[in-house]
Amino acid sequence: MEHAAFTWTSVIPFLKGLPPHVSNAILVSLIVFIGIYIGARRVTKSLEEDNLIPDERLTLKNFAEIITEGVLKLLDDNMGPRGREFILIIGTLSVFILFSNLSGLVPGFSPPTDNLNTTAACAITVFFLTHYYGFREHGVKYVRQFMGPVLWLAPLMVPIELIGHFARPLSLSVRLFGNIMGDHLVTTIFFTLIPLIVPLPVMLLGIFVAFVQTLVFVLLSMAYFAGAIAHEELE
Repeated sequence: MEHAAFTWTSVIPFLKGLPPHVSNAILVSLIVFIGIYIGARRVTKSLEEDNLIPDERLTLKNFAEIITEGVLKLLDDNMGPRGREFILIIGTLSVFILFSNLSGLVPGFSPPTDNLNTTAACAITVFFLTHYYGFREHGVKYVRQFMGPVLWLAPLMVPIELIGHFARPLSLSVRLFGNIMGDHLVTTIFFTLIPLIVPLPVMLLGIFVAFVQTLVFVLLSMAYFAGAIAHEELE
């Protein structure tokens, strides 16, 4: 959805010529990358100095640790011992989607995730990686997951399984896009009509929606990855 309101990307030379959802995604990614890089450097420095005592106040170091520990706990709780193998993709999705969602609450930013192109890109990435991990884990035997418990059911099960798998990126992308677009639109309307005090409850709701939609997206992604590498159905 296009917005006529001012955004910071419209005044940055190398971004203003790009489509809004692309320029905003790049800007959010750059901000997140710089913040996480600085935090990671400080964590590494603390380890080198053998200083494991957390800072008394919130710093980039603490922030990076909180994000990492949160993602690792999600992986351990939902995927078990092998969950940490997926830290790169799940961690990247978690950080990018969360900060993209939250950016819509900051004046001058438009959330990249209120555009279907961005959410579809994330969902399609999960779709292809799901089957990549499946084939990497099982080889050609991975296709047996689509055939059902017995071979004679394959003509019925294969179309059903294919429809279910192709529906996954559609479900992931439309759910995230719809919720963030709706939340951002409501927040924008309230700011336009009554810019003081009244929009605050809506912004608090927006923070809640941002976290919930990020959690839903990554939990479903972890479920797909776990199903792809599972051995139970192939035994």
